[in-house]
Amino acid sequence: MVSITCLMILTSVVTTLAQTERYISGDNMDMEAALQFLIEHNERAAQTYNRMGNARWNYQTNLNEETKEEMLRMTEVRAEFVKEAWKNATSFAWKDLFEGEQHEIFYRWFKKLSVLGSPALPKDRLSELNKLIADMQDIYSTAKVCAFESTDCSLSLDPDLTELLRGSRNFDELKHVWSQWRDKTGKKMKGHFLKYVQLTNEAARLNGFSDAGDLWREVYESETFVRDVEALWKTMEPLYQQLHAYVRRKLIQQYPGRGIRADGPIPAHLLGNMWAQSWGNIFDLVKPYPDKEFIDVTDMMQEKKMTPLDMFKLSEDFFISLGLLPMTPEFWNRSVIEKPKGREMVCHASAWNFFDRKDFRIKMCTKVNMQDLITVHHEMGHVQYYQQYAKQPVMFQSGANPGFHEAVGDVLALSVSTSDHLRKIGLLGDVPDDDEADINHQMKTALSKIAFLPFGYLIDSWRWKVFSGEIPVERLNSGWWEHRLKYQGLCPPVKRTDEDLDAAAKYHVASDVPYIRYFVSYVIQFQFHKALCKAAEHQGPLHKCDIYQNKAAGQLLRQMLRQGSSVEWKEAMRIVTDSDRMDANPLLEYFEPLLQWLQKQNEGEVIGWESANPMACP
Repeated sequence: MVSITCLMILTSVVTTLAQTERYISGDNMDMEAALQFLIEHNERAAQTYNRMGNARWNYQTNLNEETKEEMLRMTEVRAEFVKEAWKNATSFAWKDLFEGEQHEIFYRWFKKLSVLGSPALPKDRLSELNKLIADMQDIYSTAKVCAFESTDCSLSLDPDLTELLRGSRNFDELKHVWSQWRDKTGKKMKGHFLKYVQLTNEAARLNGFSDAGDLWREVYESETFVRDVEALWKTMEPLYQQLHAYVRRKLIQQYPGRGIRADGPIPAHLLGNMWAQSWGNIFDLVKPYPDKEFIDVTDMMQEKKMTPLDMFKLSEDFFISLGLLPMTPEFWNRSVIEKPKGREMVCHASAWNFFDRKDFRIKMCTKVNMQDLITVHHEMGHVQYYQQYAKQPVMFQSGANPGFHEAVGDVLALSVSTSDHLRKIGLLGDVPDDDEADINHQMKTALSKIAFLPFGYLIDSWRWKVFSGEIPVERLNSGWWEHRLKYQGLCPPVKRTDEDLDAAAKYHVASDVPYIRYFVSYVIQFQFHKALCKAAEHQGPLHKCDIYQNKAAGQLLRQMLRQGSSVEWKEAMRIVTDSDRMDANPLLEYFEPLLQWLQKQNEGEVIGWESANPMACP
């Protein structure tokens, strides 16, 4: 263990050097010693990250002060290990030692080690940062709100508020819980968040980056990343605006006299989700062909008395059918797939890698419905990725970029949600398969996928500007709602001020989790889907493709997954798609039938929105 004195000296070195160059290289030219260092580092990293993972797992599955303290202690242990590794790695002249294609893997390994991240902070500042994040997670995960016109103030996000937002059509009740959640979360943690921004920026600058947003974007290995994602959004924006116009008209019909303008934004509380990031829960209000039977196998799942375990086994079968790996015994023995009674836990679904090549887990408060069946496939996609790259060095046990990890499970879910697949697994009977059924299915999918796109973009667009100072601290909430109006066309149902911090009412903001990965994943999953369907020799429209039981598609996917982040993401992309760039056209191809239908339905409608005040609905 490195002493506190050594850590203080190291911090001084980091401060001096990192500000001059992001990737520091020393003068030690001993290649044998450099390679031995990598071997030893890999062994110690696996042990340290395993212990850290267990501490985090124990905390998130049992929220209390004891597990929180142990998690914070292990966070400090991990930080000391990372600092020591940085010091040793940057003592070598790795840029000179490992030049050229022959040594590319070692060059990439040292390059990753040369960026220290938040452990660049002095020990007391790092402890403060870690505690701030843990405290924000506590506020978020234990928040309780009062029911509408009731003295019951015990409603939690999951399952209470989630189910209420899914099913209620009471305008005032929805407005009540929407504002209550933000009062009990974001507003309460505003002071924490301001200090968090200061410390994360401080850490980024110690690493040689201009601010935390600059550091976060580094993983995408592209100088043009900000321009690239904006260009992708502009390509998809017309489809979103058509969906927005159609949904707005249906909501005006559902809530007459409630001030929803035909040329204005949509009140954010009416879309069936606490953050209006996914609109699938209001499908009953916007269903294109109401009399047409629709694919939702929830009733069949419940009729068959399926359990959460059955849902996970069904998902495992999908991966096995592609020639991919089954889950490990540790997965089945240690995952938490139902909310335990008698204790608080973070219900936000997540997949975990414990870096010992066998212990992989999922934490999820699973409910038996079709939406959670899709989520199960998504989370198990993460686990499959972990398993495939488990033989890589620890430094490369991650997605080619963070969006890749999110895309893998979702690309399989595109097949899982097709009528053909649901029939194959015995969850769907004879549902008519015609143009009207297609449009219903595409609408349901778009309410999840297309509605999400601007939200997936704006969270980090806002945070990047907060980190850079473009959005000043006194205008955090104003800047947030300006982004939500510009990109989503939404407005808050009750007046907001800059005393509020509505962004932090979202888990990923409260928990220091970058979000642009989801936007990236929603683009590239359709690129992957198109390529895998081609490998499976699918004939017909892209939205009807099911790769279940196709070993050729599985082989192609496995080739990419095994690489982890040992290659740049553009190279990993080429393995599957023969392209080295993100492309929104496969997504547009997938939804082409819906776009044509929406354009006809929206004739005479205002496409887009206007509002004089982003901080309140008109």
